[in-house]
Amino acid sequence: MRKIIKSMVMIMLLAMLLMPAVPVYAQGGEGPGQIIFGDNFTLKSGDQLKGDLVVVGGNVRIEEEAHVQGSLIVIGGTISSDGNVSGDVVVFGGQIQLNDKAIVSGDVVTIGGQLDKATGAVINGKVVDNVPPPNVDVTSVPHIPSVAMRFNPFFEFGKVMGASIFVAFLGVLAALFFQPRLDRISQAVMAQPLMASSMGLLTFAALILLAVTIIFLPFALLGLLPLIVAWLFGVVAIGQEIGDRLARALRQDWAPVLATGIGTFALVFVITFVDSMNNLLPLVACVTWIIPVLVGLLAVGAVVMTRFGARSVSMPQAPTYTPPTSSEQIPPAS
Repeated sequence: MRKIIKSMVMIMLLAMLLMPAVPVYAQGGEGPGQIIFGDNFTLKSGDQLKGDLVVVGGNVRIEEEAHVQGSLIVIGGTISSDGNVSGDVVVFGGQIQLNDKAIVSGDVVTIGGQLDKATGAVINGKVVDNVPPPNVDVTSVPHIPSVAMRFNPFFEFGKVMGASIFVAFLGVLAALFFQPRLDRISQAVMAQPLMASSMGLLTFAALILLAVTIIFLPFALLGLLPLIVAWLFGVVAIGQEIGDRLARALRQDWAPVLATGIGTFALVFVITFVDSMNNLLPLVACVTWIIPVLVGLLAVGAVVMTRFGARSVSMPQAPTYTPPTSSEQIPPAS
């Protein structure tokens, strides 16, 4: 069998399954021979079948002096031949039995089957037993982003809503008891965001440095608790600013407690939603980490700069223009 036929046998067999079933013409019929599903076929002695014959789920018997003027393909059945096949003989998951009078002008191929050839049988082509599937170069296959099949949307939505409501509740409590401190922290975020982010980065770096030093490892573990509190306090302060801006955009006069709760809920909802998307599509984690990290650095840095809101950070003021004074003096009135 030619090399290209060997590599395409599997594809050809699958394509045969999609062909419509039509009658088979024998005894010198004019139509091409064709495909049969779930039935046996016998080509009697002296009959001729013009064209290829494909039988799915059935057995084929070619009697002596019968002639198939084409190829013979059987899927899930057996072939027993005493006649002449002018093309190839292929069996998938079955057996080929060529008796003494059998003649095959083409190749004989078995895929998941076996060949039983009598001494007098003639095969003019090649015999290929159990053709392996064609090799596929996996390096040439484009990468498909992985998707977590165990992703539960209801569980993830519940987790996002639960975290948002919980932190928003803490924000309401903080607004009730620490409103001035929240104002100073949010002012630091708006006045000096770059400085606050840098301070937050230095804080995390210092904690990591302590953690990698064995001697100070207990101190680093103790520093996690105030760091978590600083993060929560900073997130609530940023949420308060978001709530205030949202109220002004909607032209509403919300109380500070309500604005803090709504703004904190919206902020935490976005952060946890992004984290849930990372669980669904791990590939996007290389981009979506930016939002939680920036918010965390701003929150912790602003809290550290203001010492948990104990001191204020001055807003940058635009320089005022002072017109130059005239050197000429106004003459006194006479």
